[in-house]
Amino acid sequence: MEPTKYMLTEKEMPTAWYNILPDLPEPLPPVLHPGTGKPVTPDDLKRLFPMALIMQEFSPERYIEIPEEVLAVYRTYRPTNLHRAFRLEKALGTPARIFYKYEGVNAAGSHKPNTAIAQAYYNKKEGVKRLATETGAGQWGSALAMGCMFFGLECKVYMVKASYFQKPYRRILMETWGAQVVPSPSQDTKAGRDILAKDPESPGSLGIAISEAVEDAATHEGSHYSLGSVLNHVLLHQTIIGEEAMKQMEKAGHYPDIIVGCIGGGSNFAGLFLPFLKDKIKGKRPNLRIISAEAEACPHVTKGVYAYDFGDEAGLTPLLKMCTLGHTFVPPPVHAGGLRYHGMAPIISHLYKLGLIEARAEYQVPVFEAAVKFARAEGYVPAPESAHAIKVVIDEAIRCKEEGKAKNILFNLSGHGLLDLAAYDQYLAGKLQDYEYPVEKVKEALAALPKVAGS
Repeated sequence: MEPTKYMLTEKEMPTAWYNILPDLPEPLPPVLHPGTGKPVTPDDLKRLFPMALIMQEFSPERYIEIPEEVLAVYRTYRPTNLHRAFRLEKALGTPARIFYKYEGVNAAGSHKPNTAIAQAYYNKKEGVKRLATETGAGQWGSALAMGCMFFGLECKVYMVKASYFQKPYRRILMETWGAQVVPSPSQDTKAGRDILAKDPESPGSLGIAISEAVEDAATHEGSHYSLGSVLNHVLLHQTIIGEEAMKQMEKAGHYPDIIVGCIGGGSNFAGLFLPFLKDKIKGKRPNLRIISAEAEACPHVTKGVYAYDFGDEAGLTPLLKMCTLGHTFVPPPVHAGGLRYHGMAPIISHLYKLGLIEARAEYQVPVFEAAVKFARAEGYVPAPESAHAIKVVIDEAIRCKEEGKAKNILFNLSGHGLLDLAAYDQYLAGKLQDYEYPVEKVKEALAALPKVAGS
């Protein structure tokens, strides 16, 4: 009988993060200074980030050693298990072998601590006293609150207003760990006040919350800004997921034919697939398919444009070359708050442009249908974000059934949905609604894109 899960000991846990930059077939487009239009330098970023993270952002090194202080905290929940979804396979009647890496086992309940702990450590080492950040559904804010707690830092979280009221237990979790949490847009920053003056009922967005957090960090002495996705160093920290998964798939005696992950900013997806991608790039696994799953209400990859854009609504961040719906776009208030971001990580956008990865957009109601099907087979209740990946996995497994092919499907179950049960309650009661792609709002936002050469 084949094992149901594949485990690693703490001694087998990877001790370095994998950096995709030196293995890219084409270099990543540079990050531009919003004032000069020229590539940013480390000095341009040091007001917001510690120098260690800035150097990781542009590092030419293939592997970057994980500090022992970070590994010590990782060991409280890592390595995470790789599961074989036997019961889901049976329920679907598929010959496919489905594996999932479960990242919801830590105290914060998602993959986010992999970078939150690292970012808190590097900031503490540089003498920073306080971190400001944004959060959508609350997974990132929870993780950073926990990371700051471990390293003795203050934490201020701007939580997207729609999620602040949809998910009160996320707020309570952050506050239990000592963070100060406010709904965004808020009265605490000029960026927030400007938005509220235009639209007092604004549901908020990650772009708005990022503007508030960046402004907060820039105007408070001893503070830095911390981001939970999108940037290269964030994706780097998440590769411990894929590095573990490679060892575990080897123990299982299988190599994935298809890798799936949900995308908001792209960190959990990238964390799983990047270590495998080098095999595809080098020609060892040319037929490996890598599929991202986004929300139809915010389809930044499938329906966005590839252009230079700000990472935030107010235009305070550097300009990133990415798939975007426009930094002023405010998505509908779907329950997958972590997927309500206008842009996509530059690395993932670049790989999509090169044709190395695929993307699909999914509606909210079918996503929850897939999530419930998974929960009733495997037991775990997935986060709404992770449920988008599950929807694609189920579709691919059914295709395997129709074609009679026993493919290996690997996906990242990036977090649990135990603090998202209000959304499940709506679905089970038949009250959950779908949101159409808001074409006119996107057109308006795209018209406001910065005019930059190379877009």
